[in-house]
Amino acid sequence: MSRYLEVAIEAAQEGGRALMEEFARPAQISYKGDADLVTQADQRSEKLVVERLRREFPSHAIVAEEGGGRESDSPFRWFVDPLDGTTNFAHDFPAFAVSIGLEEAGELVAAVILNPSNGELFTAERGQGARLNNRPIHVSQTERLAVSLLGTGFPTHKRTENPNIHFYWQFTLASHGVRRVGAAALDLCMVACGRLDGFWEFGLKAWDTAAGTLLIREAGGRVTDFAGKPFVPGERVCVASNGLIHDEMCRMAAKIAAGGSALEPLPKLSL
Repeated sequence: MSRYLEVAIEAAQEGGRALMEEFARPAQISYKGDADLVTQADQRSEKLVVERLRREFPSHAIVAEEGGGRESDSPFRWFVDPLDGTTNFAHDFPAFAVSIGLEEAGELVAAVILNPSNGELFTAERGQGARLNNRPIHVSQTERLAVSLLGTGFPTHKRTENPNIHFYWQFTLASHGVRRVGAAALDLCMVACGRLDGFWEFGLKAWDTAAGTLLIREAGGRVTDFAGKPFVPGERVCVASNGLIHDEMCRMAAKIAAGGSALEPLPKLSL
């Protein structure tokens, strides 16, 4: 295990302990927008995680959701989501996570996602595979969209401007079903360990997807945009899968975007 991953695990565990302490108390909530809330727990967790990363790697850049990061010319950049699933957390729904990803010169190299409510710790390093509580994990072997279980998510703000409700309807018809956990980092973990066969969403931030993207790739899956181009955290469109249903998902997405129906034959696209 690299020192980068070791520190990221320790930082996530510190943030996770703070979240669970706050989870036992009434939530103190403020709003960044009409429906985009932030709790005291977000801020406390981020402070602990960022301080740990700064102490261990003082030259590294840090991008953190609540603004506690810092800029740097270093080739190393950390992406920190101190509480992915804030709305779940605020409603006492135990599906939330601390997500920490590291890139070096634009390449993802380490990932940690911790769900402190159940103790599941997902980790990955470039070229070293992905693990859940230190056991190797792999994506599913489902070969067809029709028998797959998918995940997606919806924004907490500007929902009427987001196209995903149309994709949700069509992908539901074309698969065994679509689940909405409410925490994109955990959705990506579910794909990495085979509980979900695929996932898509619009408008995610880099801190939402950096760690999960590496996890899926190291577990044998694919993460791209709808055209099949390798996904870069922060891009508008993310589609992740076990790899086996990936092209089918991309063709379906292209068809939905063009106003087609899941009940019609899919076009063959060159991806």
